[in-house]
Amino acid sequence: MSLRNLPTTLFVGAGIFILWLVTAFCGPLLMGTDPNALNFEALLQRPNINHLFGTDHLGRDILTRVVYAGRIDIWMGFAGVLPALIIGTLFGLMAGYFGGVVEAVLMRVTDVTQAFPFFVLVLAIVAVLGPGLTNFFIAIAAVGWVSYARLIRAEVLVVKNAEYVLAAKILGYHPLFIAFRHVLPNVLAPIIVYAMTDAVLVILFGAGLGFLGLGVQPPTAEWGVMIANGQPYVTGAWWICLFPGLATVTLGLGFSLIGDGLAKHLRIKN
Repeated sequence: MSLRNLPTTLFVGAGIFILWLVTAFCGPLLMGTDPNALNFEALLQRPNINHLFGTDHLGRDILTRVVYAGRIDIWMGFAGVLPALIIGTLFGLMAGYFGGVVEAVLMRVTDVTQAFPFFVLVLAIVAVLGPGLTNFFIAIAAVGWVSYARLIRAEVLVVKNAEYVLAAKILGYHPLFIAFRHVLPNVLAPIIVYAMTDAVLVILFGAGLGFLGLGVQPPTAEWGVMIANGQPYVTGAWWICLFPGLATVTLGLGFSLIGDGLAKHLRIKN
């Protein structure tokens, strides 16, 4: 497969993501600055030669905090999506391939979960478990798997009647072997595309919870928390909110373009 045949959006999205990945994980090694270091002699300084992104109300360097926070927000995109993807894929595969009682039970569980609004249910779980990144991941995994299960099930219902699957049955292969070896690899393409889009929502939702005080807790640098810290000063010290906000948007854009590029390449419509 030639790289020339890949969509431009895929290259652009991958470039944005790689840039953030390098910045977030290599930047702190080069900076060597504590993102939580207080400097009461540099409170609310505008962007300048010493502080390119300015400082916040505690004199902390915004650029340093944005770079460090990138690690957490990138981790949100992966760790928030992966458990839901695995759970949903297993449920959808079992329901679609085996059908009958297995499908009825698993799909009723998805119906019950989907009966509640996604964001309301996640907020409720986080409120019960308490604020923090780990509880955020638990809440997303407990609710987010439903969409993956439905998508995989729909794909499996089509693939399980393919000739190569019927041939594997005739040869006497175990049903689980057929499901995981022959069916699953052929239904993963749309789920990977959806996961890229879902990562954008998870990052934005994680930033939103941070803004509400239910996500990552201060003084840990996280883009949503930084935006929340800058809200009282938004009219006079706009840079406190602006730069973490731009970081959130650009990382989300990277994931979104990757998903769009994959969808075009695989001829799948989002």
